[in-house]
Amino acid sequence: MPIVAGIRFKDVGKVYYFDPGELPLKGGDKVLVETVKGIEMGVVAIEPREVPEEDLVLPLKNVLRLATEEDLEIERNNEEKARQAMEIAAEKIARHGLEMRLVDAEYTFDGSRVTIYFTADGRVDFRELVKDLASALKTRVELRQIGVRDEAKFYGGLGPCGRELCCASFLCEFQPVSIRMAKEQNLRLNPSKISGTCGRLLCCLRFEAENLGAEKHREVPIEIGACVVTPAGEGKVTGYNQAKETITVMLEDGTEAEFPEEEVDEKK
Repeated sequence: MPIVAGIRFKDVGKVYYFDPGELPLKGGDKVLVETVKGIEMGVVAIEPREVPEEDLVLPLKNVLRLATEEDLEIERNNEEKARQAMEIAAEKIARHGLEMRLVDAEYTFDGSRVTIYFTADGRVDFRELVKDLASALKTRVELRQIGVRDEAKFYGGLGPCGRELCCASFLCEFQPVSIRMAKEQNLRLNPSKISGTCGRLLCCLRFEAENLGAEKHREVPIEIGACVVTPAGEGKVTGYNQAKETITVMLEDGTEAEFPEEEVDEKK
């Protein structure tokens, strides 16, 4: 099997496989690699190991060398140039009157191209803006529109659970999340309860759907909407937590309470 190394270009970003050659790479090493964009600097996320050929996109690009102190200085200069590019781009966008929200900018290692990331509510005609930016920055400019999930990943923050956003802390790639996953977990389909900071369905809905396994197909003891008797009085079932094996009931006084399954009886 081919020996490959996993390289990451952004914090909590996607890992790409490269041919390490004979280089003695260790996790956390900064390296220069050959990409379709040119030469870029990345970090070793997965040390060299054998990977089945069917899991790879061949031919692999090469890891050129370990980063030197001079390379790290170039990268620091590129980061400063990217900050300046953001300021210039913001000024040009305002001048062109475009409905765009800047997110980030990054230069390739050799400085031959700058990619500027933005979000927008719809399609944006930025052809004149690109020409203007290329003239001001004296390099090739690529404008790339990203989605709201990518924007949340970049800025970070706290989710409704009180923890750091999954996408900003450990989730390298976004997986599809469907409303069916919320229904299978018997969650109330309230957009404010099942949506994340980005406004899309919570990524953790997928985690629960995968981890519940056979439990998610467990028969619901009492149907949603059924009239029940609880230790706190009578009410109607509004939710069911399969993982905790609890039932949420709307009581007659309008308050909601959660009870263990064995404490709730369907009203005859």
